[in-house]
Amino acid sequence: MTEHPTSPNRRQAATPAAASGLPEDAHGAVPDPRTAVRRTAAPGQEPDGGRPRPALPGDGPSAAPAGDDAPGRDEEPAAPRGSARARRRGRGAAETAPRGGGGTERRSAAHSEHPAQPEHGTPEGEPVWDADRNAARGAARRPGARDGSPERDGRAPDAGRDTGRPGAAAGEHPAQPVESADAVATAAGEVAYTGTGGGMPPVPPAGGTGGAGAAETAAARDRGGDRLRFVGAATRRIARGIDLDEIVLGLCRATVPTFADAILVYLRDPLPVGDERPVGPVVLRLRRTDRIPLDPDTDSGRLPLMPSQPDLSPAVGGGPAAELCEVEAGGPLAEVLRGVRPVFGDSLAARAALPELLGDSTSVATGQRTVLAPLRGRRRVIGAAVFVRRPDRPPFEPDDLLVAAQLATHTALGVDKAVLYGREVYIADELQRTMLPDSLPQPTGVRLASRYLPAAETARVGGDWYDAIPLPGNRVALVVGDVMGHSMTSAAIMGQLRTTAQTLAGLDLPPQEVLHHLDEQAQRLGTDRMATCLYAVYDPVAHRIVVANAGHPPPLLLHRGGRAEVLRVPPGAPIGVGGVDFEAVELDAPAGATLMLYTDGLVESRMRDVWTGIEQLRERLTATARLTGPNPPPLEPLCDEVLDMLGPGDRDDDVALLAARFEGIAPSDVAYWFLDPKAQTAGQARRLARRALARWDLDDLTDAVELLVSEVVTNAVRYAERPITLRLLRTDVLRCEVGDDVPQLPRLRQARPSDEGGRGLYLVNRMARRWGATRLSTGKVVWFELAMPS
Repeated sequence: MTEHPTSPNRRQAATPAAASGLPEDAHGAVPDPRTAVRRTAAPGQEPDGGRPRPALPGDGPSAAPAGDDAPGRDEEPAAPRGSARARRRGRGAAETAPRGGGGTERRSAAHSEHPAQPEHGTPEGEPVWDADRNAARGAARRPGARDGSPERDGRAPDAGRDTGRPGAAAGEHPAQPVESADAVATAAGEVAYTGTGGGMPPVPPAGGTGGAGAAETAAARDRGGDRLRFVGAATRRIARGIDLDEIVLGLCRATVPTFADAILVYLRDPLPVGDERPVGPVVLRLRRTDRIPLDPDTDSGRLPLMPSQPDLSPAVGGGPAAELCEVEAGGPLAEVLRGVRPVFGDSLAARAALPELLGDSTSVATGQRTVLAPLRGRRRVIGAAVFVRRPDRPPFEPDDLLVAAQLATHTALGVDKAVLYGREVYIADELQRTMLPDSLPQPTGVRLASRYLPAAETARVGGDWYDAIPLPGNRVALVVGDVMGHSMTSAAIMGQLRTTAQTLAGLDLPPQEVLHHLDEQAQRLGTDRMATCLYAVYDPVAHRIVVANAGHPPPLLLHRGGRAEVLRVPPGAPIGVGGVDFEAVELDAPAGATLMLYTDGLVESRMRDVWTGIEQLRERLTATARLTGPNPPPLEPLCDEVLDMLGPGDRDDDVALLAARFEGIAPSDVAYWFLDPKAQTAGQARRLARRALARWDLDDLTDAVELLVSEVVTNAVRYAERPITLRLLRTDVLRCEVGDDVPQLPRLRQARPSDEGGRGLYLVNRMARRWGATRLSTGKVVWFELAMPS
């Protein structure tokens, strides 16, 4: 009876190919002659070219003599014994093979013995490198197993031999081997990888075509493919990390429990950055450890590692490993780290290096159950990794050193990348921090709050800025701007414009003049340096605000009753256009109202236009104010509530937010006079100041105020041509301001004994809490402050 090639009984006892000496494939089945180009040689010949070989004991009496009677290289090989269909297949395959030289035959033979390695990348979630399962599968394929596999000499198996299950017939599949305890533990999820316990697979004898050699080769091939897939998946997981903790965590999660039962990762402390040459001794710090739980019923498959280090026993005995290790120059650990290559724990070098690394009180498993792998970056060794298996698990194999080397190399390069990335992030953060104010001033009559959000984690610098600049007379300048772009260049331009705005504000220029000078500065920086800016000056005494705009989104004013409105401010052209006049408007700033200045990143995104975002911001402010009733909402929570309106897709640009709560100064706390520049003005100023202090119940300050007012007014009268101003402000301090039309600022100097003057500012400097002089567009103001009596 001729067997059909697709019959399920192909592995029947009487296999024609087995009798002819053809090797079985990895599953015990006969390879299809249509896919095998190499021809079957006589027992005394090599199959690739007819070269004679010594007769083997397995050669039967039918072996053809070598010499002229032997079949030639171009002759058709003898068909294997078996069915007519199998002979026709073999003849067709032999006729299809090219003749002359046997080159194709040798290539096909090499391709058959060394198949193409699997691709480096494997999909996530694909089972990789389960050596317990491979060992069980290899045992099922081994021809010498007691499961009815064919004998090596091609004879049919004994039908009466025990097949591992009762009633197994010769034509049925052999019984599957019973899973070992390790395989059961693997299926339960306790351990995902254990070594086969063998080492390098044995090499089959040259010219041997028996089933045992083919099975061993197939098993070794499977283990090698599993290693490649594991290395590919592990390196991908390590490479996904962008910071130090993610990369080290990726190494631990990729190797435990697939490759090792426990892992300890040591890194240099501190880690060198780029081309830096570390000075001082090399110190390794335990960065992270991981292990599989001893109890399979543990809720967490892995335990948290640092700073509370888990007990790694019995993989690591004697207690926790040392967290710090100072590498002794020329010591055993330094020699292993200098060698770069991973070593087994039972090697001579590792036996002396591991106690130095882990501590004298810590011991590791004996035998080849520990691998010490140095972590070498681009220029130097930056740490070490220790892979440990428990004593009840199979030891590492020699090929596992190559796997450990690949893992260590990818981890070290990833750590180098993370350190460089961390330095760039630090530079960007420091640049952005220095470009923005560390803290906002808290001038009298106004409360301030601010927020800044970068566009994304990868773009930590931008061109948005805000500022609050105190001005004479308790006024404050509020500035918010936006330079195009999210780069270091944008941040640098923003820093220059912010410095220019601070300088111009110190001159007490009107808002429109400040924007005009900023426009000129932007043109000097470059033709493509454009920015938007809004500049406002708030006067707490007059309860007024003057605003000028240069292409920036309009501000919003939240009134005390909960009504929010968009202020009508002329939009103007952006800074850097040139040749454009800016216009300023003066608006009421009632007490209890809140002014919101922001950049377009808060209201504009790919999902909404600017005016839609402004309307949403207005509605959000109105809804928030209703929650607090007649009282205005707290300023800091109000800023957080405004930022909450940003959705997941609304972070296309960085955001700067400046909120100002107007409190003002009550008219009863202000005394203001105009005085003619005459010789009698100093006495008149002393009398006016004394009456104001008496009205405010500040008689304790009368003597000091009279003396200082007299000195400052005398200096103003000496040079002024127009009426001078005298103003007293009662807030948390007593502030006195004297203004005149002379732009020259007075300076403190040390008067000589023979000088008649020059001692007035010296007295002000010694008696006042603070004092200063500010140049105005119409002259200057000299002011001083005295602390309020307790």
